[in-house]
Amino acid sequence: MKRCGVFLAASILVLSIITSAEVYLKEPFSDADWEKRWIQSQHRDDLGKFTVSPGNFYADEIESRGLKTTQDARFYAISTKFNKTFNNIDKDFIVQFSVKHEQNIDCGGGYVKLLPPDFDALNFKGESPYNIMFGPDICGANRKVHFILNYNNENKPVKKQINAPSDQLTHLFTLILKPDHTYTILIDNKEEASGQLEEDFDLLPPKEIPDPDAKKPEDWVDESQIPDPNDKKPDDWIDVPRTIPNPEAEKPDDWDDDSDGEWEPPHMSNPEFKGEWRQKMIDNPNYKGPWKVPLIPNPVYKEDKLLHVYNTLYIGFDLWQVKSGTIFDNILITDDIEEANKLSNETFVKYRDAELEAKRKLDDLETGKTNSDEKIDKDDDLEDDDNENDEIIDLDVEIDSDGQVKVTKPDDLPPTQEDKQIPIQEKSSTNSATTSTVSESSPSPTFSTKDENDELDKSFNKFEEEIGIPIRDEL
Repeated sequence: MKRCGVFLAASILVLSIITSAEVYLKEPFSDADWEKRWIQSQHRDDLGKFTVSPGNFYADEIESRGLKTTQDARFYAISTKFNKTFNNIDKDFIVQFSVKHEQNIDCGGGYVKLLPPDFDALNFKGESPYNIMFGPDICGANRKVHFILNYNNENKPVKKQINAPSDQLTHLFTLILKPDHTYTILIDNKEEASGQLEEDFDLLPPKEIPDPDAKKPEDWVDESQIPDPNDKKPDDWIDVPRTIPNPEAEKPDDWDDDSDGEWEPPHMSNPEFKGEWRQKMIDNPNYKGPWKVPLIPNPVYKEDKLLHVYNTLYIGFDLWQVKSGTIFDNILITDDIEEANKLSNETFVKYRDAELEAKRKLDDLETGKTNSDEKIDKDDDLEDDDNENDEIIDLDVEIDSDGQVKVTKPDDLPPTQEDKQIPIQEKSSTNSATTSTVSESSPSPTFSTKDENDELDKSFNKFEEEIGIPIRDEL
């Protein structure tokens, strides 16, 4: 009978533990109704817009969907409501969500705010009071995880530095706030920080303060060492100067005492100088250590057993991002660490290797495209070089007395295809007739004699000289 009673009591205890565990919010963004649950702030017209997307690379197109920022250089403000108010007076307060900065964020927030029941969702802004702020914040080289508690209407940050990952993959952030005033922060299921609220936050006045009435005793000895009273200066120790006048120096012949002043020989190191004699130091037998002001209980300190307690009904994102593209997913608010571990295993742990592989494939595609673009640019450059190397043929242009323009081919011009087709006997007879004349009134070419050409050359040279063009023979 006694065993039955023990068994029944144990069963009731286990049942009470099971039923006490609650999930206040679980948001996977896996359906089309997310916009009905999330409220976009209306406190300003230029707030950035959210969408739901798995991003550019993902493990599963549906399960990897999350709330994504879409506009660069914008403030964002959006929130959703729990299924009931969460009072954590005797429960663990667990906040868990994932962040994926796939845009390779340069400056922007990735944290959440836990908000009280009187929160105004439509007027959500940076000044809105919150209970807890938690999550990564990255701007340049400053990459940290915020953990801020609101206490007596003041926002108090944790005094520890918690570094945030800054790559493009999904990372899981977990905060556990316990009724015993301890906290633990996990990143990717690995503990990154933990401690006591009173020690790691400036929430309460110190328990002890220096005694304002305390004074250092007159006989307190601060000196850790003293001169050795048994150490005596040697009898043969001579206190001599470090330098002496150089006895071999001579006054220059051209030195004039009236104009140059009294001559003094330059100094040299004193060979008898042994240094300044000092007594040896020994430990002070009366040394008590550095005196410290004694501490007394702080009269204004008052223990607060509800230091950890909040009434929370909303969670929201109040962010600024220079470059958009961050994806938030699998948001969980619960009082049961097992629920957090379960969701982590079903999402983050399950898909992280597949996501990494998807990222590698995307990188390979982008690398291949970059190499292809570089090859095209290189081919274009080579084609441009070929075009620059094309042979340019200069033709002699002359104007005769009748206003006709004569275009003369140089003698070293390579033979054209037509020239190659002319029989040798015909080609020899036409060598002297390589000057063609083009006239606006008569398009047919005319041929000039050698004497006419010489005369025209003189006229053309005279014309070039008058307008300042060097004569061709001088080029």
